[in-house]
Amino acid sequence: MKAAVITSSDQPPRYSDFPDPTPNGPGEILVEVLAVGLHHLTRGRASGTHYSSTRGLPLVVGVDGVGRDADGKLRYFAQSPGQIGTMADKTVIKLDHSIELSSESDPVAIAGAMNPAMASWLALRCRVPFERGQKVLVLGATGSSGSMAVQIARHLGASQVIAVGRDEQRLGKLLALGATEIMTLSDAQHGAGAVACEVDCVLDFLWGDSSLRVMETVLKQRADRSRPLTWIHVGSMAGEVAAIPGAFLRSANLHIVGSGHGSVSGRDILTELPALAKEITRGTFRIDVKAVPLRNVEQVWCEASRSGERIVITPQQPAIDATEN
Repeated sequence: MKAAVITSSDQPPRYSDFPDPTPNGPGEILVEVLAVGLHHLTRGRASGTHYSSTRGLPLVVGVDGVGRDADGKLRYFAQSPGQIGTMADKTVIKLDHSIELSSESDPVAIAGAMNPAMASWLALRCRVPFERGQKVLVLGATGSSGSMAVQIARHLGASQVIAVGRDEQRLGKLLALGATEIMTLSDAQHGAGAVACEVDCVLDFLWGDSSLRVMETVLKQRADRSRPLTWIHVGSMAGEVAAIPGAFLRSANLHIVGSGHGSVSGRDILTELPALAKEITRGTFRIDVKAVPLRNVEQVWCEASRSGERIVITPQQPAIDATEN
């Protein structure tokens, strides 16, 4: 079969031949892959920098996707570390790591939206006792996962959603997606403002020193420090380490938790995914998706996305000849 194959962790995947995978047990099935999102997690595992990475090379990249099983049913599936990747004509999946999708589902939309949406959906549904009417601050809101977090927080009942990010142009677009207030990262670090300081929950996609400075500002300006504030570490776009002073924890009712694979059980994830997939199929959330044939994976892997589009690799879609009009 054809696949996106990594032979060196410091090189992009190449469109190459790879041995056909075969199921090893009754809980595994072979699926035809229709669409696979190019996520930060995908890049992290491929480079060996993500905590769930495995080092065996060569490997097929891709951590999830949408495919069709032997019965013709559409399935969304996620691969555990060590399983064969998903950017290929075919892959083997574990049935208990997949959900059946409605026949009306768009494989490209599901593949593009599920991973970035899952981060905030699981954080608010599984990691904290989130209640309707609470106020949420999204730190790192201009990325794909951050913009989904704004929409999901509003969908789940947040009364206010403050979106914080670096890109002012992308920040402005979040007002149409459910943000009630937008703020640059610099402003949030130096003077968060009354609304931002009184939030109940922070969805943090940045971490590192950037988050630390925002945390300090919010805690110092909070009117009532005994009021609970839950800070959920969801991503590390600005750094893996945040040197949080002990005084932050002693001087405020601050709860810091993480949300991701491991902190949320596989059973809880599978329980939540059908409802999320249903909302994506309904068109509840907006995400800009660009479908790219598998043959072009090396090119799009190396190109930075300036438009904010989520790249989705489509193994069954033929490559477009650049010489054709």
